[in-house]
Amino acid sequence: MTVNFSSTSKKIDTILVLDFGSQYTQLIARRVRESNVYSEILPWDIDEEKIKLINPKGIILSGGPDSVTNSYTPRVPQIVFDLNIPILGICYGMQTLAEQLGGQVISSEQKEFGYSELQVTEDCILFSDLGKTLDVWMSHGDQVQDLPDNFDLVAATATAPIAAMQHTSKPIYALQFHPEVTHTEDGKTVLDNFIFKVCSANKDWKMDDLIGQRIQEIKDQVQENKVLLGLSGGVDSSVTAVLLNKAIGNKLVCVFVDNGLLRKGEAEEVMTTFKENMNLNVIKSDSEEVFLRHLKGVEDPEQKRKIIGRTFIDVFDAEATKLKDVHFLAQGTIYPDVIESSGSESKEARVIKSHHNVGGLPEEMKMDLVEPLRDLFKDEVRRMGVELGLAPEMLNRHPFPGPGLGVRILGDITKEKTKVLKEADHIFIEELIKADLYKTVSQAFAVYLPVKSVGVVGDERRYAEVIGLRAVETVDFMTARWAHLPYEFLEHVSNRIVNEIEEVSRVVYDISSKPPATIEWE
Repeated sequence: MTVNFSSTSKKIDTILVLDFGSQYTQLIARRVRESNVYSEILPWDIDEEKIKLINPKGIILSGGPDSVTNSYTPRVPQIVFDLNIPILGICYGMQTLAEQLGGQVISSEQKEFGYSELQVTEDCILFSDLGKTLDVWMSHGDQVQDLPDNFDLVAATATAPIAAMQHTSKPIYALQFHPEVTHTEDGKTVLDNFIFKVCSANKDWKMDDLIGQRIQEIKDQVQENKVLLGLSGGVDSSVTAVLLNKAIGNKLVCVFVDNGLLRKGEAEEVMTTFKENMNLNVIKSDSEEVFLRHLKGVEDPEQKRKIIGRTFIDVFDAEATKLKDVHFLAQGTIYPDVIESSGSESKEARVIKSHHNVGGLPEEMKMDLVEPLRDLFKDEVRRMGVELGLAPEMLNRHPFPGPGLGVRILGDITKEKTKVLKEADHIFIEELIKADLYKTVSQAFAVYLPVKSVGVVGDERRYAEVIGLRAVETVDFMTARWAHLPYEFLEHVSNRIVNEIEEVSRVVYDISSKPPATIEWE
C-alpha cells in the first residue's frame, strides 16, 4: 500500500489490524512494527473503500469483549474475505471467523483466563520452528465447538479443544490465545510467521526513512506559514519540537503553558533546555490561576481532563492571536492517545480515558493541525528522538499525563494541594534516582488522596493528608506489575515525606497490578 505521509512517501507494506474492542489491540500493531513492518489499526466497521485504499498485505482480527453467540455483536466485513489476502483471527477474531464461515461457537462452561499449555497437533506455518508444546495466554469465555467447513484443527488446550485452526487451501488462520502479549511464550515468533511466511511482507518500516518523510510532509503542509506548538517538556512534545525545528526552523513558535499542574521545578527546566540551550523560540504562558479557577470545585476525573484540555486550547488561542501568520497548531499526539480516546469510527471502541490533545480543534480556533507523531507508539517516538539527537535523560523520563497533576489529585484541585503533591512527588523521584532504582521501574509518582488520617509527630496529634505512592514495571503499559521496591527504601521515602511536609500524616504504597487497576489513579 501507499501510506500517504506526504507526496514523497514511498510504498510500504502494511498489516491491517481490525479492532473488535480488545484491550490488547494496540499490542498487535506494536509487535508487527517491532518487526519493521508498518501496521495500522482500524475499527471493524470501517468503510470498506478505506480498506481497499490501504491494500494491506494481510489482515489481523483482534480480540474483543463481546460474545459471538449474540447476533448483534460485531462481525468481519465481507470485504476482508473478498480481498483474498491472508487473515489471522485472534480470540474474538477467531470466534467470529468460525461463526461466519459456518462453524459453531458456544459459551464455555469453563472459562480460560491466564496461562494455558497449548498442544500443537498438526503442522501449521504459524508454529514453524517452534515445539509441539507452548505456554500461551488465554482470555476468553466463548470457544469454537465445531470447525467451519474446509478448516483443520491445529492446536488445543485442556479446556479449549479447538485453540487454533487453519483453512485447508486459503491463507486463513485463527488462534484462541493472544500471541501479542508478552505472557505468551514465542508469541512474537507466531506473529512473525504470519507476517513474513504467510503475508510475505517486507521490512520497510524504518526510523531514518520515516524521519525524512515526516520532515518533507511538514514542509509540504506548512509552506511559508508559522506553526504554534504546545511544548510541555515531555517526550512527545520534545520530539515534535525538534522534528518541526529541523523542518521549518524559525517558523516554529513554541508556547510553554505553566498550568500549575507540572512537577516541581519542571517549568524552569523546560525553559532552560529549549529556550536557552537549544535556542528554540519559546514563549512562556503563566496560566496557573486560569486553570485553577476553571477547575475549582470539580471532582469528576473525566470532567477535569476535559476542562484542562479546553483551557489548554483557550490559552493557545489567546497566545496565537498575538502572533502574525500563524496558521497551524502542532501537537504531540501519539497513537495510543488516539486509540484510547476512541479516535476511530468503531461503536465497539471502549473509551479508557480522554486525552487533552486528541479530538481536533474548536471551530473558532482558525488553525489547522500538524500531528507528525499521531501514528507512532511511545517506543517509536523515543527511537525517533534518539535519531534526532535528543538527550537520553530527556527521552527516558517516566511518562507524565497530559493533564499533569490534575489526575493525580483525587477530588477537587487547589493550589495548596498541588504544592503538597509536588513536594511529595519530588521526594519520591529524587530518592529513586539516588538509590539507582529509577531506571528499574517504568513509572513512579505520588498521588494526593481525598482522605485525612490521624498521625503523631513529636508529641502532637496531627490530622492531615494521605499521600499514595505508585511504581510499576511494564513492557508495554497495557499490562503492568506493581514494583517490588525494598521495604527499607519505602520506609525512608515515607519518613522524608511525613517529616518534611507538615500537611501529610501518612504514606501508603499501591500494590495493585494492571489489570485490574490502571496505572494512573484517575
